[in-house]
Amino acid sequence: MRIAVWSGPRNLSTAMMYAFGNRSDVHAVDEPFYAAYLAMTGRSHPMGDAIRASQPEDPEAVIADLTGPIPGGRAHAYHKHMAQHMIPGIRRDWIADCTNVILIRHPARVVASFAAKYENPALDEIGFVQQAELLEQLDAAGRPPVVIDSHDIRAAPEEMLRRLCAAIGLGFDPAMLSWPAGGHAADGVWAAHWYGAVHRSTGFAGAEGPLPRLDGAAEELAEAAMPAYRRLAARKI
Repeated sequence: MRIAVWSGPRNLSTAMMYAFGNRSDVHAVDEPFYAAYLAMTGRSHPMGDAIRASQPEDPEAVIADLTGPIPGGRAHAYHKHMAQHMIPGIRRDWIADCTNVILIRHPARVVASFAAKYENPALDEIGFVQQAELLEQLDAAGRPPVVIDSHDIRAAPEEMLRRLCAAIGLGFDPAMLSWPAGGHAADGVWAAHWYGAVHRSTGFAGAEGPLPRLDGAAEELAEAAMPAYRRLAARKI
């Protein structure tokens, strides 16, 4: 099984990769289109040169790797994707052959966290529009994705991971509930900038508190993402 999990930035995506990557039967892959995205958009990101040097910049090479044999003789692959990396020029027809999961988080939480580390993000950089597009594409292909909210996972990790595994036809493994501190072998080179908190963790953080207060451009950005989020949230398990 190739499990493609589509998130946006500042979600629970790295912790989820660690949870699945801690299983003995799963090979984990971290944001495989990141270098291609930077090369094709010309956007400047922290550690951008190192990212582009660490991965193929040709999206066709990335697709070939993702759809080829799973490394290490593992039964399953877990692909941690950023939905915003699916820009025009990167084909999406291969996605329907994967088992797809869309990982969502309330836009106010995403914007508050992302804007603290990345200046003036735009709507197409936080993933919600692309997640909604993927939902539509997969529904049309007769391969509806599973939608899960990070808020629910943090509130009840074992319950929600059991429900997720059942929804995708994978047996639950208790190893998913904790992992060693210090990172994972699958981490991309950008981990040094983005993964500090999860590197210090050994399991999922506790339940989230109230939504953060936003104003100005941050509030406008979160509001712009709400229609896509509501559509996705209506389908969450």
